[in-house]
Amino acid sequence: MAGVIKLLPDHVANQIAAGEVVQRPASVVKELLENAIDAGADQIKLIIKDGGKTLIQVVDNGCGMSTTDARMCFERHATSKLTTAEELYALKTKGFRGEALASIGAIAHVELQTRTQEEEVGTQIRIAGSEVTDQQAIATPKGTAILVKNLFYNIPARRNFLKSPQVESRHITDEFHRVALAHPEIAFQYYSNGSELFQLPKTNLRKRIVHVFGSKTNEKLVPVTEDTQLVKVGGFICKPAFAKKSRGEQFFFVNNRFIKSPYLHHAVMNAFEGLIKPNTFPGYFLYLEMEPSAIDVNIHPTKTEIKFHDDHSLYAILRSALKHSLGQFNVAPVLDFEKDPNLDTPYAYRQKSAQSPAVEVDRGFNPFSGNVKSASGFKKVTKDAWEAL
Repeated sequence: MAGVIKLLPDHVANQIAAGEVVQRPASVVKELLENAIDAGADQIKLIIKDGGKTLIQVVDNGCGMSTTDARMCFERHATSKLTTAEELYALKTKGFRGEALASIGAIAHVELQTRTQEEEVGTQIRIAGSEVTDQQAIATPKGTAILVKNLFYNIPARRNFLKSPQVESRHITDEFHRVALAHPEIAFQYYSNGSELFQLPKTNLRKRIVHVFGSKTNEKLVPVTEDTQLVKVGGFICKPAFAKKSRGEQFFFVNNRFIKSPYLHHAVMNAFEGLIKPNTFPGYFLYLEMEPSAIDVNIHPTKTEIKFHDDHSLYAILRSALKHSLGQFNVAPVLDFEKDPNLDTPYAYRQKSAQSPAVEVDRGFNPFSGNVKSASGFKKVTKDAWEAL
């Protein structure tokens, strides 16, 4: 009997992987923005049309790629982030799987323009359905510009699954917020259907939060700082008075990577217990810095799930840090153990007896008798005395 198990062609394997890596246009935006950050860019521009269905473009001023790397980056499991399995536990980059560009190239029309600092001319590559349709040398600025058109053009079922442009744009904006908040040292621009939505300059974390969520956010923020051997906690939490009924402004970052963690979220809710109304949620922007060896990011292709080496200690540290910040800035009631001398009990008077006050009383005083003695030296002035004046 002939063998029935066969090795899948690359373009088929890429389409299968794309179903997990690229779930919607926001997934493409996330992967491209993270690639731009890993390239060392400090200015990144995002352009979309029709909620990312028609066009997604990311332009950066990073290190760029050589002609060989530009061709190689669309191959499956091709990456510059690691070379050995041990490096998985010392990751300091966003990406490492080498699946994103191969998956995107399998289900969209992709155009890549890139140039390194050393080269005089750059490289342009066009790919459709994992096949290179054009490659040529072009004049382009240093960095990389990647353009993704007609997402899921060869998978009609997935394209029909996409929501309206407004809904997909909202998902892209959420993804943009996560990346922008993780890197306030990078300037971002965001355009949708020709109109500018965000123009974020390089700044500190507090100003970046205000730029993203509006000027009224500044008064809500309470800083959080805690430094331990296990983890360094920083960022901001919102005051309990500004708790909302939706979970909009809730962000966890571990080593500048956005994550979703119900376990750590429970620690935050525990810290706010008794300070917020039922069925309301506090806002927080919390940044955790840990040794890469203490976490495992390689759980899911989206990399939003993380396994911690010592999650119980992390829970206790985070909860304690939040309670300390809430008490330090007079947001939560605390016990004040500082001694106020004005409130001391006068124990020195304990052995002394009370003395009756010395008050003189004229017991023969009768206001209705004619012989009333004036208690003071005041004399009534007669009419003649007034005329003398």
